[in-house]
Amino acid sequence: MSSKKEFLPVRSALLPWLVAFTLALSACTTPIMKKAARQDETTPEAALIYYHGLSRMTPAELGRERMVLTAVPQTPYTQVRMAMLLGHPRVQQDLGKALALLDSVLKSSDPAAMPFHPLARVVADNYLERSKLDGQLEKQGQQLKDSQRKATELQEKLDSLADIERTLTPRPSAVRPGGIKR
Repeated sequence: MSSKKEFLPVRSALLPWLVAFTLALSACTTPIMKKAARQDETTPEAALIYYHGLSRMTPAELGRERMVLTAVPQTPYTQVRMAMLLGHPRVQQDLGKALALLDSVLKSSDPAAMPFHPLARVVADNYLERSKLDGQLEKQGQQLKDSQRKATELQEKLDSLADIERTLTPRPSAVRPGGIKR
């Protein structure tokens, strides 16, 4: 037992050194952070930062941004940004035009368009899936309206039959031979 008591001060004296060594070692292995994308960069990373910035814009700013993007030269970077704007949920969406822009970037063999191919593919796949889901939602909405219309028609028919039944005169009870009523 006395050896345990002697070991405790040594262990507590080593603890700060162990913590410092662990922190120094972890600082050496921490990956270097990429530099932030600048405004004038035309990289896929800058396009992603642009997309995140769209959610912070007001509707008026989004409208101005659309006008700016239509006025500047149509580079792959600009086309991807315009497609992101056209497919953004807070604006009047035009997924067809956005998909056309992304398709032109994907089909381009221009060296400036090559870095944007993976991003354009992901965004285009997202927009295609959204279009498919919108179509399914519209179809389900139409089916719901048809079902509601049919239910209303059936209820009207039931009400009509109930009205007819009420207007009928009751039939006298039939007596069976042997004096038993039906």
